[in-house]
Amino acid sequence: MKFSLRSHLVLPAAFLAALCAIPALAQEGTLDKSEPKGITSDEIIQRFATKEKAFKEAREQYTYRQDVKVQTLDGDTVDGEYRLVFDITFDDQGHKIKNVVFAPQSSLTRIGMTQEDMDDIENRLPFVLTSDEIPEYNILYAGTQQEDELHCYVFDVAPKQIVGKKRYFQGRIWVDDHDFQIVKTYGKTVPDIRKKKDNENLFPSFTTWRQQIDGQYWFPTYTKADDELHFSAGDVHIREIVKYTNYKRFGSRTRITYEGKELPPGEKPPGQPPQPQAQQKPQ
Repeated sequence: MKFSLRSHLVLPAAFLAALCAIPALAQEGTLDKSEPKGITSDEIIQRFATKEKAFKEAREQYTYRQDVKVQTLDGDTVDGEYRLVFDITFDDQGHKIKNVVFAPQSSLTRIGMTQEDMDDIENRLPFVLTSDEIPEYNILYAGTQQEDELHCYVFDVAPKQIVGKKRYFQGRIWVDDHDFQIVKTYGKTVPDIRKKKDNENLFPSFTTWRQQIDGQYWFPTYTKADDELHFSAGDVHIREIVKYTNYKRFGSRTRITYEGKELPPGEKPPGQPPQPQAQQKPQ
């Protein structure tokens, strides 16, 4: 939202204190703070980070639709709304592209959407913590907890330091103890940015849920934020809902062309070696 928070790093002690204020979410069991049985917390981190890296690479091969709704509220009344629906697809060369399919005029007046907001919505609300990114974070084991029918390991996550203009996730993650994949996240992107009183960029806390849609990986399907942003000019109640739907995996096949025409399978161009070209198609 059109704000710029001060850049700061929350140290682990203060971070853990803040997490104690997180309200219990629906369908959660009691947090068991005892050590994990039959496995160390470091081993759990290594296993889920490896799985997350594989998932991140796999998700790059999927098309999907992302439906974004951001609202400001005055009491229980919605007094402004931003909507955006877009599809992530591939072009003929296999390059990922974004197609906007619905974008009505925004009625937000008390806040404005920034480039950082859009980057967060597209790339950080569906938070993925891979083995490549583990060194950038403090990851503290919090215990085990039931999430619906899933038994999960729970970790608190915070960046070790803020480097340049890079943005990070800070909050809590739930890791399924069977698939060793993140199935839920709660937290926010940091840092907030406060350059001066009339130029503040603040970001709400959010929860993202995942579902196993392909029998292998857990994909983000729903994000919700309902938070109070504390600007110098006053507080703004914001509600944000992001839905991820229509996941479809793309693959590739090889085709042979000769003088601009595709040849039937098995047929070679006369007097010339075949010229394979990659073409993306949905599976």
